[in-house]
Amino acid sequence: MVRVRFAPSPTGHLHIGSVRTALFNWLYAKSQAGVFILRIEDTDQKRSSDVYMESILQDMKWLGLNWDEGPYFQSKRFDLYRSYAQKFLEKGLAYKDGEAVIFKIPDEKIKIYDLVHGEIEVDNALIDDLVLMKSDGSPAFNFACAIDDIEMQITHVIRGDDHISNTNKQLAVYNALGAKPPKFAHIPLILGPDKAPLSKRFGAVSITDYRAMGYLPQAMINYLSLLGWAPGDNKEFMGAEEVIKKFSLKRINKTGAEFNLDKLRWINGEHIRKLTLDEFVKVGLDFIKPECGEAWFRKFAELYHGRVKTLVEFKEEFNIFISDDVKYNEEAVEKFLKKDKVSDILNITKKRLEAIEPFTQGNIEKEARALVAELKIESADLIHPLRVAVTGKSVSAGIFEVLELLGKKKVIARLGSILNKTT
Repeated sequence: MVRVRFAPSPTGHLHIGSVRTALFNWLYAKSQAGVFILRIEDTDQKRSSDVYMESILQDMKWLGLNWDEGPYFQSKRFDLYRSYAQKFLEKGLAYKDGEAVIFKIPDEKIKIYDLVHGEIEVDNALIDDLVLMKSDGSPAFNFACAIDDIEMQITHVIRGDDHISNTNKQLAVYNALGAKPPKFAHIPLILGPDKAPLSKRFGAVSITDYRAMGYLPQAMINYLSLLGWAPGDNKEFMGAEEVIKKFSLKRINKTGAEFNLDKLRWINGEHIRKLTLDEFVKVGLDFIKPECGEAWFRKFAELYHGRVKTLVEFKEEFNIFISDDVKYNEEAVEKFLKKDKVSDILNITKKRLEAIEPFTQGNIEKEARALVAELKIESADLIHPLRVAVTGKSVSAGIFEVLELLGKKKVIARLGSILNKTT
């Protein structure tokens, strides 16, 4: 049975690269009816934090990357590592340097058959002896990693390219113990637009940050699966189940994948549109936590369901409706509110809107169309200035639906305010 593991260190939040590694392990386990194991590599007690550990667990749960075993904590397995180090000493494979235990790596060439990169040969005569146990009694990374992979019967190690340099050292540990090594698949690093390894400048922020930026977990899964892997049919918009069915280690690219925020936003927008209105309302309520009636919020959500690409955009639109102060886009004001006769048109419009009862989309539109005919102007001459006046923006949902949802009192107040500023 396929057994894979994701082994984060709780020394920071989960960033994009780590989550992509977790995802590829999870996808492979699911596609092979295997086991996905979570192992917390917290041997560095000074830098490890319970806050970060909890953040990692919560982010993985939010993404739906549920583990089948674990979490296992390396900090609770020190006795196991010591017992293995003792075996090395007893076999004469290691020596003590003070309190530290050092493995004498044989001077031999190690061949690694990588499922992504093919055969890689490394000469271990060129590397130093390997620390197994440090003088402070804690295990070294490569030793603890190899022992855990043996004990947990890991069949496939799927991790980033940056770990290729560790593989020959870990294989030396396997060979010394006569243990069968797992198969290795080193996936390409995620690159920024400058083709350099992804940095904070281009998106290497944590999953917690992307969640706060209004991205859906299913969109993150969809997008990250495409960073270094392709389904083979040029399809980009997929749910997790579809990705699982198509996932194969053979289709992982050898070269780095470029992180593209615009593409992530597009995929997120597609996933938002795929939600039913009920689902979108629930997601919106959870994200915004509004202080308004649910019936009104549902109308608002219906109006903007197909217009936003992130939940932050959705919240920004919501704030336009509930705020007492309108933040005006200067370019929109210059283009639509400073034209000749606009103030006159808005003055007349304000008076006509005040007289409408009930203040419904249908009645508002009927009065607006009549006014356009009466003033012998184009519809755009009324609608564009009206939209900017009440929303501060040149783009919104349908203006008549927007006016109804804002309500007569707020619409009249905003028109009065902008007229005082522009006349």
